[in-house]
Amino acid sequence: MSKTVMLIHGAWLTPASFDQVNARYRAAGYTVIAPPWPYLDRPVTELKRGVAPEFRKLSIRRIVESYVKRIGELPEPPIIMGHSFGGLFTQLLIDRGLGAAGVAVAPGAPRGVLPGLITLRSALPVFTAFNGWNRTLTMSFGSFSTNFAQLLPSDEQRAFYDRYIVPAPGRIYYQGAVGIGSGVDYANPNRAPMLLISADQDRIVQPSIVEAAYRKHLKSPVTTAYKQYPGRDHCMLMQRRWEEIADYAIEWASHNQRTAAATTAARS
Repeated sequence: MSKTVMLIHGAWLTPASFDQVNARYRAAGYTVIAPPWPYLDRPVTELKRGVAPEFRKLSIRRIVESYVKRIGELPEPPIIMGHSFGGLFTQLLIDRGLGAAGVAVAPGAPRGVLPGLITLRSALPVFTAFNGWNRTLTMSFGSFSTNFAQLLPSDEQRAFYDRYIVPAPGRIYYQGAVGIGSGVDYANPNRAPMLLISADQDRIVQPSIVEAAYRKHLKSPVTTAYKQYPGRDHCMLMQRRWEEIADYAIEWASHNQRTAAATTAARS
């Protein structure tokens, strides 16, 4: 049974967004790695001042390949757990036959799953930004407090924003919208078991999107599960009662994971 967990953060965030989850899993005896996306391997305070020029051209495929490389360096197939865009990357990695199990939290949708109106509205600042395809973008505090973490008490939102939010490449949003680099085989019989988790108040990835992806993944004969949490928003793993979600996710993944031998057979 794998005791290694790989955590994959989402857009506008860094591995710091998993600090609480990381510490909890380590205390439970897991080996946890949380690699950053390319060019985000610096403290949040530095990233807020600026990122590498190459970051603006970062693609879904390039990010996924960076995680494929890291997984190949591990001594055992990890439990892969991703949030938001990291949840999309989790589905893409699992589809490649990687990992012992996958957990996608408030995950971006693979190709073939349409976004809802609320999700589209929350992404308008990206799609209306001039030359957004070729730019590094910054989330405004207004967008953060309205859509990203709207359930966080207002007196805590500014500190949360300053602590966690960094720039993101606009290109991945355009690619996600048209399905570039985000296709999976929903009927794949050779992938690992996977759990998809949604939040009922999520405005970035509406529950309907996660449910639609879940229904498509049911075409596979491999174990697939869905769980929705009430009274949570997009940042459910970073706010109050995050422990309930983190514990359920790791318990499900540990119980349902496939063996290293089965993972190797699936990839061959």
